[in-house]
Order: sequence, then structure tokens, then C-alpha cells
Amino acid sequence: MFSLPSARRRRALLLASTMIVPALGATSALAQQAPQVAPSDQLPPIEVTKPGDQNLTRAKPTADETPAQRRPAPGDTQTSNTGTGTGTSTPSTGAGTGTGGTAGGGRQFSAIVGASSTVITADDIAHSPVHTLSEIIAQVPGVQLQSFYGGVNGAKTSVDIRGFGAFAAPNVLILINGRRQTDIDLAGFDLSTIPLNSIERIEITRGNSGAVLYGDNAVGGVVNIVTKTGVGGPPVSIKAEGGVGSFNQRMAEVSAAVNSGPWSTSFYGNGVKSDGYRANNALDQRNAVGNINYTTPDLSAFLTVTGGDQKLGLPGGRLVDPSIGLNELATDRRGTSTPYDYGNQQTAGVTTGFTKTLINGVDLIVDGGWRQRDTQSGFFGSTPTISFSSTYNDAALQTWSITPRLSIKNTAFGLPSSILTGIDYYDTTFRESRGAFQGVDPYHIYNIDQQQLAGYWQQTIGLLPTTDFSYGARVENTNVSARDRYDPNAPFAFDAQATPLNSSETQYAAHVGVEHRFDDTFSVFGRAARAFRTPGADERVASGPSFDAFFNPLPQNFQLKTQTSEDVEGGFRVKTNRFQVQTTVYVMDLENEIQFNPVLFYNVNLDPTRRYGSETSASLKVSDTVTFRGGMAYTRAVFREGMYAGNDVPLVSRYTGNVGVTWNIWQNYLVFDGTLRAWSSRIMDNDQANTQSRIPGNATADIKLSGQYDHFFWSLSVNNLFNALYYDYAIASSFTAGRFSAYPLPGRTYMVRAGATF
Repeated sequence: MFSLPSARRRRALLLASTMIVPALGATSALAQQAPQVAPSDQLPPIEVTKPGDQNLTRAKPTADETPAQRRPAPGDTQTSNTGTGTGTSTPSTGAGTGTGGTAGGGRQFSAIVGASSTVITADDIAHSPVHTLSEIIAQVPGVQLQSFYGGVNGAKTSVDIRGFGAFAAPNVLILINGRRQTDIDLAGFDLSTIPLNSIERIEITRGNSGAVLYGDNAVGGVVNIVTKTGVGGPPVSIKAEGGVGSFNQRMAEVSAAVNSGPWSTSFYGNGVKSDGYRANNALDQRNAVGNINYTTPDLSAFLTVTGGDQKLGLPGGRLVDPSIGLNELATDRRGTSTPYDYGNQQTAGVTTGFTKTLINGVDLIVDGGWRQRDTQSGFFGSTPTISFSSTYNDAALQTWSITPRLSIKNTAFGLPSSILTGIDYYDTTFRESRGAFQGVDPYHIYNIDQQQLAGYWQQTIGLLPTTDFSYGARVENTNVSARDRYDPNAPFAFDAQATPLNSSETQYAAHVGVEHRFDDTFSVFGRAARAFRTPGADERVASGPSFDAFFNPLPQNFQLKTQTSEDVEGGFRVKTNRFQVQTTVYVMDLENEIQFNPVLFYNVNLDPTRRYGSETSASLKVSDTVTFRGGMAYTRAVFREGMYAGNDVPLVSRYTGNVGVTWNIWQNYLVFDGTLRAWSSRIMDNDQANTQSRIPGNATADIKLSGQYDHFFWSLSVNNLFNALYYDYAIASSFTAGRFSAYPLPGRTYMVRAGATF
């Protein structure tokens, strides 16, 4: 029997459910006008939500000296906050190809010093042949994907940075405008809920160093999505686009911005409907972002409101068992064994704040927000009947936050200096009822409250005109209260009430980094850092032994250890007018990594593990009309100790790579973009022993023809051009060798889009 239906259901459930004071002392010595120096001797600031751009982040990759000119993307309205990626970050030549940060001499600071970073601009997104945010990010070296539901818009797809497999989502911190979106449950932030037309740029920082500024979950890396505001644009601008594609997909996007004096407002919305690649795979989704901004030289303020609604069918896996001659991947690839399973989600959020210049070089930034996510999911197997194998979950997660901070940009002992220090406070409540079916009494009602309070300090110093140094630390306290209300009389109640948990723990993160530029072409960098990950709410729900050796129910206990990580990284960057490349190598050691054990049916802390590898990205501008880009990564994730010492961690490909080209065939009237993405095989989930067959490696080719005439634009794209039949997630049987369940992904698909700007 394959891994027990409940094990698969639990896996699906986990994936589908739900120091300001020290600074004030330093300010008196720093609060003087910085001396005027040559541009190459200045310390470009750690950008922090300053007047003129509410979406600048705590550590933003800043401009190169002479960014290459790029043609505007078809339909891309150019304002100060729309399509500005090529002017505010390392100019990239395609999605995921920006070398990130400084690529040569002449700069004092860019991004987090010593870390490898990549910037994807609005122009890159507009030209990408793929249409999902997760696939766009996956063209960055070192990023892998896990897709479960076969949808054509990337719904519920997990982005994995530096090899965390099944638990990629809680090890990659997702930010929007520098504010946390990764919640305390395992559902993860769904990237498909962000309208692509609302994105100005995406900043990706790999490794642990982002933990100082952003805290918990920034282990594999940080993905910061900076959205457009419309500030500084024309008095009125409107953009509308529609499209149709494979599997009866229909999409529409609209954006609008109005500017009047210091005031501006903008709106970005989209809607997607699709029958989906597989049976019971239909998607109906709508998302919206609205902004109001007030901007003056010494004071700026903003209000952002977001909302979304998603309905998604969950088709489950396709079973393969050579021992009985069964191969549903071959005989019924698009079918489903779970025709009634589904996952619905509603989201809402409000963020507001201001930036006030206190004195020259010192800004006070205060922002806070509220967000809510409600999820309903049903897992019924092959029939919609109440039974031991069915589960219905209704969960609500609510987070309040406030994050005041100071930005101090001046000199320290005659050296250019930039300090960012602040306090983060998050208060989260998680409520989930779990029963056999909607409308019947739940057998479990879980209540988990978590408060996090942190203080942090990060300083960057220009030791020499060619050498930058940074250091920083964060101290974070987490209080957790967890309760389970169990009803043994509810239909099909079969386990026990979890024991209560009250815990308080203090963790720390740290970073030190350096970068040295030998000349305008060549620079080297390195860093060391520590990060941590607190167990998530539903990880605690499924913790502790739930059954004894005779399958008698045992009380769960909500108890898991906090995962910690230490890493070192080093590399070099080369930049010329037409060619740029970044290469980095890293080693990361983890303690108490958290993963789900589908045999024992609960989460565990693993034996010590290690990640190590290398990542390289490059671009070459052949002519004014042709640009090539590419990247490759070697990623190893292994057990360091224990019974699986030396084995690979499941669901991590050792080799990944991509190549692409942009060819402006005829003065923007006709443009060709193409990308090839490839990856090697990976161990299946639930195969820590590495004894089962592997998920095969594969490659996909995506092409796009687009054009623009006056205010009108269009595109025709073909994804997976050669119709590769692949999957990137499968779970191996615990009891039968060779038996597994895989989640197939679409073959060749088409999309036609057209729109206009006004």
C-alpha cells in the first residue's frame, strides 16, 4: 500500500492549508553635513523608504554608474516608479540575469555588502516568455521550483533557494516593499496573488545575511517584491491588457495612476480563470493592490490596501507501481484520484506609514499593517463521503505589525557610513478547525498565538574608496501559546488532544561582509552570517508522536526546536560595457532542520544537514538589438550526521541552468525572446535513504514574439515548446519499492495577449 492515504493527505494539507536607542547616541556624532567628495568616493546609502519612493527597501541594490540603455518593454509606461529597474539596479538583460549589486569599481556600496544578489526589473518581467512570477524567479541561478497542482498560473508553487526541498517555503522569506509576507504557517506566500503589472522590480538576496534586517525565515534567502506606486508619473495613466491561452485560460489586467501635486494614487488588478491542465484543476483568481501616496522633500506617507480571492481544484498525484503494472503517468497523465479536493483562499491587508527627515542625513521611518488570510480546504479521496480518509479544514491567520526604524547616512570617524537600526513587532493569531466534512462538528480546534519582538542594527562603512565593510546583528524574542480543543464525539474523531504549549525563546542573527574593487571591471566579495527559523503553526500542530507502535492515538505536544543556520560565502564580479558575470560559492550548516516525516505522521527536527554549492550568472550584449544571458548553479543538500549521513536531502536538483536571448528584430515592432531552463534529477520526497528511483531531470524551452505600435502592444508565447512531459514533485512509498505518486505538469501551452496604454 502506498504511503497510506492519510500521509498524502497530511502532506497536501501542510502545503495547501494554511536598537533605536543605541543609534541616538551615535547620531550626535554623525548628524553633520557629510563632506563633499567625488561620486566614486561616496557611500551610496542603504535605501530606506525615503521621500520620493515609498517602496525602497531596507537594503536595496542601488544604481550602477552607467546603466545600459534598454528598449522599453511593449506596453510598459515609463514613470519614476514604473519600469525603472534599468536605472535603479544593475542593468539586467532578462529575467533573473541581473548580476545584482556592484559589478565593478567606482561604487562604495550596493545591496548587503558581501552577499550575492540579483535584481529582476519590470522590463525583464514584461519580456519574459513565461507568465508566472515563480517561473520568472526560477531563472535566477540557485532557484528551484516545486509545483503540485498543474495550474498554468503558478498557483501554490514553492520557490526554493539553496536546496530546502519540501520545506522550501518557510526557508525563503518573501517581502513586499520590505515588509514580511511569509506567515507562521506552512501554506507559504502564494506568488500568484501578486499582479505582475504591479511589480517594479524583484530583489533576491541569497543566504543568511538578510536575517539581520528581516528576521525569521531568511535562511535560504530573501525575495523582496517592490511594487509600483505611480509617484512622479503623468497626471493620468491607464494600462489595460487581456489574453487567452491553453486550457481555456482567460486573463485580464488593468492599472491606473493619478498624480496631483504631492498626492498620487494608483490601482493594479488582475483576474485569471482556467480549466487547468488536469481534471479537478480549475482556477478562479482575482487580486488587487491600491495605493495613496503623499510626497514632499522632507515628509512622505503612504497607504496601501490589498485583497485577493482564489479557488483552486487539487488533482492529487498520479500513481506508479511497477509491481502491479500500474503507471498513471503514462495511461492517464491528466486525470485525478481526488476529484473533489479543493483549496480556497481569501486575503486582505492594509499597510500605512511615513518617512520624516529629522535632520540632514537622519530619517525616521515608521510603518505598520494588518493582514488576514482565510483558507478552506477539503480532502476527500475518490468519493465525497464522510470517512476516516476525509478531512475538512477551515483556518484563519491574522497578523498585526509595527516596524519603526532610523536611517542614518553620514560619516563616522571621517569615513562614509550608513546605519539602519530599528524594532520589529509582529502579533499573529492562527485558528484552525479540522473535521471530517464541512458542516459537521470538528474534532480539533487549534489556537496558536505568537508574538515576535526584535531589535537590530546594521552598519556599512567605506573603509577605502574601493573597499566596503558591513556588520550587523538582530536579537529576537518569540512567545508562543498553543492550545487544542478536541471533541472525541465529533464524527470520525480518532486521535487525542494535544498537550498545551507555552514557550518563550530568544534567538539572534548576525552578519559581517566585505567587498573590494580592484578596478572598474573586477571586484571580490565575501561574508559570514547566522540565521534561524521558528517552527510554524501547522508544524507545531503536527508535532510529537500521534500513534504508538500499535496505532493507538497519542497526544501531540506542539514542541519542536528552532532551526538555526550558519553560512559563509565568497565570490567575484566582472563588468564591462557589454559583458558582466557574477560567481559565488557558499557553505551552509544547519541544526534542527524541520521536516515532515510521512511514515510517522508528524514533524521532526532532522539530524544536522549541510548545503553547499556555486552560482554563476552572466549576460552579453552582442549588439544594440541582441543580448544573451545565462546562469548555472551546483546545489548540494546533504545530511551531515545520523543514520542518513552523506545522503542527499530529497527534492533538490544538483545541477540547474538557463540560457536566453532577446532580439529586437524590427524597432520594437517585432521582438523575439527565448529562454531554455534545465535541471538534473532529484530524490523523491520521503526517500531520505536515497534508495528509490529519482525524479527525472528535464528541460523546457519558452519563446515569445511581441511588439508595440504607438499605444498598442501584443504578444504570442509558447511555453514548453518541445512538449516535455515532466514533474518536479513526487513522494515515494514507505512500504513498496518503486511505488510513488507524482504530480505531472503541463506540456506545450500557448498564450496570446494584447493591450493598450493611455
